[in-house]
Amino acid sequence: MHKRILSIAVITVVFFSFIFLSCTKLDTTEIGSDLLPAVDNVHTFDTLLTIVTTQAVFNDSTLIDRTQDHALGSINNDPLFGTTTANIFLQLKPTFYPYYFGGAGDTLNGFGAGIDSVVLCLKYKTFWGDSSLPIHLEVREVNDIKFRDSVFITKTVNYQPNYNGTVIGSTNVYIPKLADTVHYANGRNYSINQIRIKLSAAYAAQLYARDSSNGQPFNKDTLFRVAYNGLAVIANGGGNALIYTNLADTSTKLEVHYRRRNAGKIDSVYSSFILNPSSLPSEINAPSNTTNNIIRNRAGFPVSSPASDVVYLQTTPGTYVNLNIPALSTLSNRIVHRAELIIQQVPDNTFLDDALSAPAYLYVDLKDTGTANTWKPLYFDLNPTQGYNPDSKSGLGYLPSQIDFLYYGGFRRAGPSGNKFYNINITRYVQKVVTEHYHNYEMRLYAPYEIYYPQLGNTTYVASPLLYGNNLAFGRVKLGGGSNTNPNYQMKLRIVYSKL
Repeated sequence: MHKRILSIAVITVVFFSFIFLSCTKLDTTEIGSDLLPAVDNVHTFDTLLTIVTTQAVFNDSTLIDRTQDHALGSINNDPLFGTTTANIFLQLKPTFYPYYFGGAGDTLNGFGAGIDSVVLCLKYKTFWGDSSLPIHLEVREVNDIKFRDSVFITKTVNYQPNYNGTVIGSTNVYIPKLADTVHYANGRNYSINQIRIKLSAAYAAQLYARDSSNGQPFNKDTLFRVAYNGLAVIANGGGNALIYTNLADTSTKLEVHYRRRNAGKIDSVYSSFILNPSSLPSEINAPSNTTNNIIRNRAGFPVSSPASDVVYLQTTPGTYVNLNIPALSTLSNRIVHRAELIIQQVPDNTFLDDALSAPAYLYVDLKDTGTANTWKPLYFDLNPTQGYNPDSKSGLGYLPSQIDFLYYGGFRRAGPSGNKFYNINITRYVQKVVTEHYHNYEMRLYAPYEIYYPQLGNTTYVASPLLYGNNLAFGRVKLGGGSNTNPNYQMKLRIVYSKL
């Protein structure tokens, strides 16, 4: 009996030892869960192909929908990429028309007791940059009729409506304090994760006095928009960070605090104007307008004239890098087990590299040879489980419905020294190049907010963008170029293959 147990134990140990030894001969990749055969230079080999890299800057036309997170603030200390200013413009409007404060007829000219204050509230989501420095924000009134009347036109990050010079409210935002609970004067209400900017007494009095009981702008939407084109929230110096706020969140609002008579007593209450999502005709209640204007100033900084061995990526609205791999055109036919772009951060300032962190996701696409100055998605590797055709011009099916990041890669990772790196899987595309002689396209590497190829649509089906995972202006990184002599930083294409 004991001999039988011993024999079984020996067989078990030998079996699992074989499995373990076999596994040590497999090469695991940094992306996905694929296992590669070991590079033994007998059956399986690897090679590194040189990438020619050149720096470029987008002429950005990214569209920002009113429901997406908006950036607000200033980057004033970035020795690599220069300065960034992000301003927000929005219309906050009554929830019904004709509008009145409190109960119907309970107004300033009836039984109301008067105005207390008006507070602009913005829902805080997250930040990017140095949170230790305060960000100075100012509120002014928009005076641009094109902004108030173009509610059905989504604006780009380059668009900035005109606004008045008079400051009607200001504050210094301390990011660590945004998580604190703020209690209102009436003691019954409170807020958290909210930027609160008290507006001037003159603006508050003007707003309150225009109640619909007097036939004023609160009677209907078109009259309201004539009197109130919207508000501009301007980052006017100070700070080294961007705050992200969601304007469609119910916590974003214009709080009008006032006193009214209730059962013989004076009661403090507030009403809110919100970002109206309605799609009803404008005479009834048009949707609110918003835009997020982001201004980059890179002049005189390394990003504008990089050294030959480094490149710079800045998230939308940002920069990109052209990639050429000449040796791929002459690569002989073989079985490609893995082909991946290896992209490494070059460290600079330790504190700023951490505070002004690298983008969460990078992306690579192909220069379209069929249409001048256009690009198209990478073949096959964005999501190998979904069929899509980058050459489609039908407005449908040119992108998968989502990117398979576990397979494709592109997400930020940290190496042993803390420096960030990215791997992007282009295996299926490279296999087609070496086996079926697909065109060896020039590539473009960047950190998109969204992926968008308008030339792949038509009049029936307009090409639509696919959000990619990076917030606007969230991330920047200095990378090793293809000519970098340091192997720890050099950008390259690694191919693991077997001969036929």
